[in-house]
Amino acid sequence: MPAREPHPLEPDRPAGLQKKALLQIAGGHDQHPFGQRLNEGMIQKIIRRRIDVRHSDLLIAESVETYRVLETAGPPTFYIPPRDVQVILLKPFPGTSFCEWKGAAKYWALESAQEAIAWNYPEAQTPYRAISGYLSFYPGRVECFIDGEQVRPQPGYFYGGWITDEIVGPWKGYPGTESW
Repeated sequence: MPAREPHPLEPDRPAGLQKKALLQIAGGHDQHPFGQRLNEGMIQKIIRRRIDVRHSDLLIAESVETYRVLETAGPPTFYIPPRDVQVILLKPFPGTSFCEWKGAAKYWALESAQEAIAWNYPEAQTPYRAISGYLSFYPGRVECFIDGEQVRPQPGYFYGGWITDEIVGPWKGYPGTESW
C-alpha cells in the first residue's frame, strides 16, 4: 500500500512551545469584559473544557485542550489542535490575510462549502507561536460549543470571535466600531 500523502493541516509540531505568554486555566470560568482585556498577545491554554464544532450532524472537531486568544476589541477565539479536527473534511480556501500580531492566515472550507469556515496561522508570530497550525472556526458559519453552550458569532462577516455568557461586550463588528 503506498504511503498516504500528508494533509496540509498535518505538519510536524515543534517539540517545544513558547510558554512565555501562556496562562494555564483548569476549568475556571470568569467573565471577561471588553474594558478589562488583557494586553495583546495573551494566550490561555484551556484544559478540561469541551470544545465541539459541527456542521448539521457532522462532527468536525472536538477537543478538551485548546488555546483561547484574547483579542483587543473582540471576543476571544479558540484554536483547536489539528489532531482534534477531522482535517480530511477540510480543503484549502482561496485567499489569505495578515494579522499584525499573529502573521499570515490561511483559510479552510468543507468540500461542499462556498465560504471559509476556519482559519489558521501555519507559522504564527511570537508570542502566538503556540497556535501555529491550530484551527479556529467561524461560529456564524458552523455550530461551535463550549461545554455544551452554543457559541454566538461576533458581528461582522470577517470576525470570528466566540461569544458566550461568560464574556461581556461591547466588541468590534457592530456599526460604528470599524475604527476600534
